[in-house]
Amino acid sequence: MRAAVYERFGVPSEVLKTGERPTPQPGQGQVRVRMMLSPIHNHDLWTIRGTYGHKPALPAVGGSEAVGIVDALGPGVTEPAIGQRVVAAGIADAWADYFLAPAAASVPLPDGIDDDTACQLIAMPLSSLMLLEDLQIASGQCMIQNAANGAVGKIVAMLAKARGIRVIGLVRRDAGIAELAALGIGDVVSTEAPGWEDRVRALAGGAPILRAVDSVGGEEGGRLASLLAEGGLLMSFGAMSNKPLVISSGDLIFRQVSVKGFWGARRMAATDRGELGRLIGELVRLAASGALRLTIDERFGLSDAAAAAAASDRPGRSGKIAIEGSL
Repeated sequence: MRAAVYERFGVPSEVLKTGERPTPQPGQGQVRVRMMLSPIHNHDLWTIRGTYGHKPALPAVGGSEAVGIVDALGPGVTEPAIGQRVVAAGIADAWADYFLAPAAASVPLPDGIDDDTACQLIAMPLSSLMLLEDLQIASGQCMIQNAANGAVGKIVAMLAKARGIRVIGLVRRDAGIAELAALGIGDVVSTEAPGWEDRVRALAGGAPILRAVDSVGGEEGGRLASLLAEGGLLMSFGAMSNKPLVISSGDLIFRQVSVKGFWGARRMAATDRGELGRLIGELVRLAASGALRLTIDERFGLSDAAAAAAASDRPGRSGKIAIEGSL
């Protein structure tokens, strides 16, 4: 079968090549899935660069989440059935004609969920839903996040809206406001012009901003902390700026703002199967109802995985880049 392979760690657009690999055979508790569509996540690119929390043995195949059709069952597996469309995340070797996944982690999908949403339904949405739960914020309360037009920002806004939580989103450019409005996401402020903090406070309308999610780091994370109410919580979710988080000691000392970190992989590992089932069930219901919509900007074939990685690194996208199966 064909696969997007890398034999050394490095720049994804330089090290990814199309190669031939043996078609995998499912083992105990596994299913084999014919890959239809697989998104390129940031952690996929970090893994190929060799800078993520774990390094696969080389040569390796990229990709960690995909939607596809079950085409073979391993010993002891009775479901999902052959022919069932499923999504699986936290897997290896997704950028290939076929991949293996644990049967218990292969989520059957109703027909009402399109492939663009389905292929990215678990990894980032599940982390985002766990993040919302860890924030311990209730319906009717207010929070703020930066990178609001990023993948995580959009998902958090949609999930929070479904739970009745008000989210104020920050974007770097005025154009980001219209981009989010097209997805039904409001309460967005651009930081392109000075005085945006006053616009945030006016938008909050006197309601305390109790929680903040920082995906940028550096001084931008500190500016979020300065907008929190006394005793508020800043959750560090990412560091797109690659800069250390800078927070005023006055916010920590005098206003008792606290800071926590969130890593989806660790949170997921600490979550039992019953809880995972509840959260994934919520995601499937929201996607089937249209309350959770995830977009793909551009699709590339397996033979163009390097070009897909380069496209994923370009700024200004409104959705994910994905690799498409052709079998």
